[in-house]
Amino acid sequence: MEFRRAGVIGAGAWGTALALVCARAGLDVVLQARETEVVDSIRARRINEAFLPGVTLDARITVTSDLADLSDCDLVLAVPPAQFMRYTLAAFAPHARADAPILLCSKGIERGSLKLMTQVLAETLPDAPAAVLSGPSFAADVSRGLPTAVTLACEDAVLGEALMATLSAPGFRPYLATDLIGAEVGGAIKNVLAIACGLSEGRGLGKSAHAALITRGFAEMTRLGVALGAEPQTVAGLCGLGDLVLTCSSPQSRNMSLGLALGQGQTIEQALVGKRSVAEGYESAPAVRELAARAGVEMPICEGVAALLAGEVTVDGLIDALLSRPLKSEQG
Repeated sequence: MEFRRAGVIGAGAWGTALALVCARAGLDVVLQARETEVVDSIRARRINEAFLPGVTLDARITVTSDLADLSDCDLVLAVPPAQFMRYTLAAFAPHARADAPILLCSKGIERGSLKLMTQVLAETLPDAPAAVLSGPSFAADVSRGLPTAVTLACEDAVLGEALMATLSAPGFRPYLATDLIGAEVGGAIKNVLAIACGLSEGRGLGKSAHAALITRGFAEMTRLGVALGAEPQTVAGLCGLGDLVLTCSSPQSRNMSLGLALGQGQTIEQALVGKRSVAEGYESAPAVRELAARAGVEMPICEGVAALLAGEVTVDGLIDALLSRPLKSEQG
């Protein structure tokens, strides 16, 4: 199984960085951008000024606004925001090769349906071989070729090994897993938890509180993942714990920076104004809360963040609620 031409749907910072990964791995790449100014910027200057300024794109990368231009790609990386994944895949469906794997690279849970991205793919492109790419990876680091390790999850072992070999490049190391649910749950929930860590940082609660939020947040992530059918060891890997540590530890994370702004007293509207890139935790938090309730899983940190974003509680009210919870076993 050999791949020569990759299509990347979505030319935000992460999609552009993944296009560079594919090019460095020796693939010809077609990068699809919805924004006309992104197409014009890349064609004129070989730089995505809107989403990844300062990074020159490889000559192997061509850019287009037309999904039909990806019809001859034998591998497609889907990187739109999670809440637009269904619309994007449905629009791409008439142009997709039946045998071309779809590598899902967006992290989130669809609002309303409470579906993971693999479930959205199964409903829009039911015959497409599916895989998930997730892990601790900032687009700026990956685009510069800095060392990055991620999880590549695929139920088909032969396809998974082929994708792993294809995308492996200097500085970019995929590790293979078969647990799609674990890879997706980790990526979606860590964004919500990063908002909580940003709140703590913004309120000046200290590093002890920060460490506690990461640890107890990981327990929430594991509980929901297992309830949905994930393997605990997957959630404890790069796509879960690894991504959680990264996203909760740097304001470079859009989700943590959103929480930081809220913790410092900004309103949600103020924190989001002027932001072109999506904070997936803001979009996924209501779905995480609903999914946890449906699964009967207790997730007080994620539930509290969702309540805050919905205007149901203040930052100080959320902190007080978490600190006044009944004492319990750590394993509970």
